Amino acid sequence: MLLIQNNDIPLQQVSPSRKLSGIRGKNMDIDLARTFLAIVETGNFNRAAEQVNVTQSTVSMRIKSLEDILGQELFIRSKVGTTLTGPGLMFRKYAETLVRTWEQARQEISLPEEYEGTLAIGGQFTLWDRLLLKWIPWMQTAVPDMAIRAEVGLSDGLMRQLLEGLLDIGVMYMPFNRPGFAIEELMNEKLIMVSTQPSPTDPDDKGFIYVDWGVDFRVNFSNAFPNADAARLTVSHGPLGLRYILDNGGAGYFPMRLVRSHLKDNQLFSVEDAPVFMRPAYIVYPEDREDERFKTALQGLRYVAAMETED
Repeated sequence: MLLIQNNDIPLQQVSPSRKLSGIRGKNMDIDLARTFLAIVETGNFNRAAEQVNVTQSTVSMRIKSLEDILGQELFIRSKVGTTLTGPGLMFRKYAETLVRTWEQARQEISLPEEYEGTLAIGGQFTLWDRLLLKWIPWMQTAVPDMAIRAEVGLSDGLMRQLLEGLLDIGVMYMPFNRPGFAIEELMNEKLIMVSTQPSPTDPDDKGFIYVDWGVDFRVNFSNAFPNADAARLTVSHGPLGLRYILDNGGAGYFPMRLVRSHLKDNQLFSVEDAPVFMRPAYIVYPEDREDERFKTALQGLRYVAAMETED
């Protein structure tokens, strides 16, 4: 079983349940948090009522109850809609965490009997392409009684989810050292310059696409090409940049694992004498995890990564 989620909601290191527990001795219904978030999304009590499938008066009653529990006004109401107050802005991140935690708990508890548990893995966008998408079928074969929940995000968001216990494994480029977590280099990606034309090219060519691969790449690129003009097109998502040059022509820096098949098919050509940059990717996981299924998951990641980094 595979559950895929795309969530970039920034989760906080401090558990919201501990932050909210004991407030005036009252309990908060999860529907109150859902209703609050619906208003934030729609900017209107009426549209929020349609989204959560209740009446407008019920929405108003829920927000009144929530404000009574928290002891703070959460929205500023006007003829044009609603805006969050300062306390409302603060509560938003906790509401998002509460709703997500509840949904994940509900999914895991309702697993069919043939599954022994769920493994939650999160990875950055580029690392899902080929690498983690190859790991999923490997894992489903190696541990067929383990359901997998997959998430996509950025390094900071994935680290927060690990700290909250919402992820078991994170795969990312820029992890943060945190007590109780192991950080292991999974692979060292080779970034090479490729072009849709076999003729020489450089960053000053009009067709060059600058893909922002992070801080280390920016520094290395600037050192290698100190006089290069700003690119006409800059993208922050590697597969988007690759798709663009394949459709429209051009050049750019991409991981070898993303372009290997295109090089073999002569859709792309490696730019001779262009500098090669290295970009390490890491796996992050709790140090105290010792169960065999978890160890198998890590072994699978190492195996797939080794296969993908072969030239």
